[in-house]
Amino acid sequence: MDHKSFLASLSAEQCRDLTETSDRRGLAHLALHFGAIALVGTLIVAQVPFWPVLMLPQGIFLVFLFTLLHEASHQTPFRSPWLNTFVAQISGFLTLLPPRWFRYFHFAHHRYTQIPGKDPELATPKPEGWRQYLVHVSGMPVWISHIGTLIRNAAGRCEDAFVPVGKRRAVRNEARMMLGAYMALLLACLALRSPVLIYVWIVPALLGQPFLRLYLLAEHGRCAYVANMLENSRTTFTNAAVRRLAWNMPYHAEHHAYPTVPFHKLPDLHKLTAEHLKVTEPGYASFHARYAPQLSGPVQTDPAE
Repeated sequence: MDHKSFLASLSAEQCRDLTETSDRRGLAHLALHFGAIALVGTLIVAQVPFWPVLMLPQGIFLVFLFTLLHEASHQTPFRSPWLNTFVAQISGFLTLLPPRWFRYFHFAHHRYTQIPGKDPELATPKPEGWRQYLVHVSGMPVWISHIGTLIRNAAGRCEDAFVPVGKRRAVRNEARMMLGAYMALLLACLALRSPVLIYVWIVPALLGQPFLRLYLLAEHGRCAYVANMLENSRTTFTNAAVRRLAWNMPYHAEHHAYPTVPFHKLPDLHKLTAEHLKVTEPGYASFHARYAPQLSGPVQTDPAE
């Protein structure tokens, strides 16, 4: 059974139940995620004993706001549209990823998942050699990409095919507002001679990004280039803490099969799709233990370069 056949098998009542959004469920989950960032950030600012160690969990909490941005781009974490938009803006700002631009990018990814030449995620190939793997996991390429996207969009040079021509001015304005806000924060820190943002945001984000890279690689890495969402996406079984941190996105094949299902209903959707899933993994360590041995030797560079 492919995802289209599966969706056709659902009753109208099942569809209504699965796609029911909730401000209460969304806000409760949001309070835990933002609460963790605020708590650890406060401990860092207070410089409690061994406070530098806290920058790692702070970074993990911060970079995994990407999964909230992703969810909010579907308008599913909350019933209220304005809440989805607001949370996407905050999450995008903290992860240097413009939310409006990302929404267009992500919708193209859903429409053409694992279709070479059409899925924008495939524009950056998955690592095939050890050097590529280590560079990918470092997170530096993604930071460079995010900054480049912001600068290019702010300059009015967005030419991404997935961004409608009529929406490019809005994408430009979004990037300019984000860059302006970053500059204002920088100037404020310089005026106050305060390094607080370095310790509670910048360095933690750099430390946390490798964990997000390892997590995201499992979503489609080594999956088939086919249209069936139950085969081109991977569901990874993991513990409750990781599922909570990632807004239940480890149920990734389920999400791609039925993207309007909110995060808190994905476990219910999984019960219905479990027997039809083609690609699953018992954990992220297990995925990388299988992925790594398939990597080739160090990537050879052209001597003429």
